Amino acid sequence: MTRIAPFLAACAVITAVPVVAQRTAAPATAVDAKVAALRDKALTDDTAYKIVEGITTEVGPRMTGTEAEARARVWSVAKLKALGFKNVRIETYQLPVWQRGAESAEIVSPYPQKLRLVGLGNSGATPPAGLTLPVTYFASYNDLALAPVGSLKGRIAFVSNSMQPTQDGSSYGSQGTARFVGPNVASKKGAAAIVIRSIGTDQGRGPHAGTTNFEPGVTPIPAAALSVSDAANLERMIKLGKPVTMRLILDDHQVGMRESGNVVAEVPGTDPKAGIVLVGGHLDSWDLGTGAIDDGAGIAITAAAAKIVMDGGQRPRRTIRVVWFGDEESGGFGGLAYAKAHAGERHATAAESDFGADRVWRFESSLPAAAKPIEDRLAVALAPLGIIRGADAPHGGTDVGPTIATGVAGIDLNQSGQRYFDYHHTPEDTLERIDPEQLRQNVAAWTAMIATVANAPEEIGPIVPGK
Repeated sequence: MTRIAPFLAACAVITAVPVVAQRTAAPATAVDAKVAALRDKALTDDTAYKIVEGITTEVGPRMTGTEAEARARVWSVAKLKALGFKNVRIETYQLPVWQRGAESAEIVSPYPQKLRLVGLGNSGATPPAGLTLPVTYFASYNDLALAPVGSLKGRIAFVSNSMQPTQDGSSYGSQGTARFVGPNVASKKGAAAIVIRSIGTDQGRGPHAGTTNFEPGVTPIPAAALSVSDAANLERMIKLGKPVTMRLILDDHQVGMRESGNVVAEVPGTDPKAGIVLVGGHLDSWDLGTGAIDDGAGIAITAAAAKIVMDGGQRPRRTIRVVWFGDEESGGFGGLAYAKAHAGERHATAAESDFGADRVWRFESSLPAAAKPIEDRLAVALAPLGIIRGADAPHGGTDVGPTIATGVAGIDLNQSGQRYFDYHHTPEDTLERIDPEQLRQNVAAWTAMIATVANAPEEIGPIVPGK
């Protein structure tokens, strides 16, 4: 998951649960018996778990631009066809690819010891022999931003802000700035390199990968994330008061343009003019774990839910399009390519699952006024799963964000983020992180949402800003 601009924008408007309670009561809405039946069936269905098990076991890590990512697309086509979807295909596109090489770090003085770290996507490379330089400590990204230009020449910057667990994941936006733009700022201040405390809520020695971004004209410097434990240890060393020197090696490079692709599958609807219900997640993953919660779970949840609706005995009014986006982690190129390729098609709604597999606790939508009765019916269908209606507009996510930006209504099904960032982008992102019962609750929520929206008799028109 690499929700940078969209996620930060969402974090700026997140409201606390008590505000939700202040909403006026919605009109009484009858429970749709067919939707309820499909939802309840999902609570005993293990299709999603089998998908995650399959892709993590048979493919494993799926870093953008690698042979494994290409193999994942082939695997996905076979899987979606076997599940009974129609019009299954790969839609290819080109994207710039960054490649990881040898990476290491150690403190050479005054307390020699090795550190565990991982290079950040788009990081520059050190010289082959590495860099051995003094470390300048910053307690937060804000402290780094306030450093005078040129003050970090010949030094390795170290930003040690720490992230706390939250249900809505908002701390990823607030603390993630150190990764998203910290290296860019450090480069402009003259730093030779930067290391940050991993953007995660664990206390372990597994570092958290992720992408960083450099502005045009700013030289990419070597940039890496220390494990949370190693960063805490380095901070303790610095606070003892003696100058600290680090040796850093990052053999990380841009390798040019390569092919990626979105895997697309459909449940054809009966009314082509009613618009497409777009759902999905991203197929790629970072290379440290096997991409179970990020985002094997997302592609599995949405496909399993669409299959339950497909097998429900009645063709939906709207076409349900399941997209497994080929690239999200390195810059969201999959979502951009999809929006460009399908710009001429009418989409009714767009939604993605990209926040693990723990319980969904809230939903939010931006349905136009004429389609608000759909939201009321959805609230009734989701309530038995313990899901409340939120008061804010959905932010969508990196994959469907470009489609939503064209005026398509977005729907968010928010999962709990209390433990997600313990494992996000780490070696621990494996199948063992998924709780089958919570995964089934996700599928039930998505089944109810897809069935409600896909069969709604109301028209779902475009979203007009300000209306």
